Amino acid sequence: MSSPAGAPASRIAAFAEHASGLTGRRFGVASLEEYDALWAWSVEEIDSFWSAVADHLDMSLPGPALAEERMPGAVWFPEARVNYAAAVLAGRPTGEVAVVGVTEDPDATVELTWAELERRVAGLAGTLRALGVGAGDRVVGYLPNTPDAIVAFLATASLGAVWSVCGMDYAASAATARFGQLDPVVLVHAESYVHGGRTHDRRDVVAEIRDALPSLRATLTVGTPAWEDAIGAPHPFEPVPVPFDHPLWVLFSSGTTGKPKGIVHGHGGAQLEQAKVAAYHFDLGPGERLFWFTTPSWMMWNFLVGGLLTGASVVTYDGSPAHPGVDGLWALTARHGVTVTGMSPGYVAAGQKAGVGPAGHDLSRLRRVGISGSTFPASSHEALQDDLGPHVQICSISGGTDVVSAFVGPVPGLPVWPGELSRPLLGVALDAFGPDGSPVRGEVGELVVTRPMPSMPLMFWADDDGARYHDAYFDTFPGIWRHGDWITVTDRGSIAIHGRSDATLNRNGIRMGSGDIYEPVEALPEIREALVIGLEEQGGGYWMPLFVVLDDDIDLDEALIARIKDAVRTHASPRHVPDEVLRAPGIPHTRTGKKLEVPVKKVLADQDLGGAYDPGSVDAPELLDWFRRVGRERRAALGR
Repeated sequence: MSSPAGAPASRIAAFAEHASGLTGRRFGVASLEEYDALWAWSVEEIDSFWSAVADHLDMSLPGPALAEERMPGAVWFPEARVNYAAAVLAGRPTGEVAVVGVTEDPDATVELTWAELERRVAGLAGTLRALGVGAGDRVVGYLPNTPDAIVAFLATASLGAVWSVCGMDYAASAATARFGQLDPVVLVHAESYVHGGRTHDRRDVVAEIRDALPSLRATLTVGTPAWEDAIGAPHPFEPVPVPFDHPLWVLFSSGTTGKPKGIVHGHGGAQLEQAKVAAYHFDLGPGERLFWFTTPSWMMWNFLVGGLLTGASVVTYDGSPAHPGVDGLWALTARHGVTVTGMSPGYVAAGQKAGVGPAGHDLSRLRRVGISGSTFPASSHEALQDDLGPHVQICSISGGTDVVSAFVGPVPGLPVWPGELSRPLLGVALDAFGPDGSPVRGEVGELVVTRPMPSMPLMFWADDDGARYHDAYFDTFPGIWRHGDWITVTDRGSIAIHGRSDATLNRNGIRMGSGDIYEPVEALPEIREALVIGLEEQGGGYWMPLFVVLDDDIDLDEALIARIKDAVRTHASPRHVPDEVLRAPGIPHTRTGKKLEVPVKKVLADQDLGGAYDPGSVDAPELLDWFRRVGRERRAALGR
């Protein structure tokens, strides 16, 4: 357990004092007990809580916070008029740095002051307005993670138009599977992106995307003289006030087993929720600097942009996390004076196996390390904490594209237990439900949210009757958000995340999340990555193979197989020792790095992934063919 100092001076402590003054109750965050009392108030008196947040963060949101409580369809701040871009840019110190743009070439770093960011946003907004873009129109981006992507988003949002973006590693088919649903009027794109020491030319892909979008009125190419004219046009910054629930952006689901779902969030909900998390749970504000390794395809890009709402500066990065070495993100964090840096468990584990990490880098400004994307093994957490020292808090979070935020995560100054997340975040009425819909403690349950959050989706795109939205979250427990993750709420109130409930391992009625298997297996030095699948078979059988990826010079011999099984038996569960350990050429992932557990389970069973499946949504789609062959060969050997 680690418990970094800093709670008394934190922004969440200031909010607790603010809430005390409003309610006449005594709130604080100096202990877990004090935080739990503040959290309980935040989910029991939800209208008062969100009004207090808006007041404390200087947001002008008049009237009731939660005018109508229902899920789905809660009505938030119906009297308010807002604009996300205005909230980002209002009242900032003009000469201070807002955005730092970094590539694999350190000499190519770009810094934008708040004044320059506003000037570019205003210029591009004026250009878009001249192209006929107005409230509700869709503007899409095919872009790397650079300051230009932030400018394009904020300019779009300032007009009340709707933004959507894909990173440039997406194939044309994957991008058009998303953008084609939106009938966009403008495409903003770059011509290339950087990764692993190479510049990847994507002009042919851009041409294919453009040809597939007949609704386009114009395209704008970043890095050209026309782009410089577009962002340099002398226009005043005139953001359009819109209702709290006016659509801000469309984020898309992975699209690996069906047509990508367009998840629509509102200006006010995204602004309020993201500012709360950034300010109170990551203690971000003026003078702080946020970096998170991400691409524009992943909701962590939206989370990164949300850091600007607090007045903090943000760092964008177009490149590989392991360039020029495995410790590339630590070097970037040190070089740019980052105070909160974010990365994936896989990146941390790769560095630990390679024997490199934060050591040797000047991280004197670093106060928090965010972890997201998958479960973070306790062993990795412990080793990273030893490297960083007790003054840096490790901040694992869990949430999703669905709410473009987190449900659970850190509290400044309060304990963090390896392998667990400290607490539900303020305003998140999180619980764990058993199959009968009652709360469970100390055992695995479904992650549910029992009261609305402002950033829950307004709707799914082109889901006119709301049926897809309802079925995605509310079909299991009526009126209760079921997220699709297995969690355990421990006796001390922390939360352990076990993985997706649709990929649950259920052997002999005993459930376990795949993340509990990956932690001990991927800690073995020979294992680069692992994938475990639980497959129901004919006649009531159950096959649970474990696929492992090894370096070429490592043999999967009986001794290694025995060590793998012993690791699962000892550190996870003797009931979930795999039936077989098989060497795989690789593990397929979504473009945001999540293992394709459910699609692999389907192809092992020789099921059709559906006509809407798009290989462009997967980093290595050919691997699915390999897994399908494995399933077929197994059935043939068994005479099925």
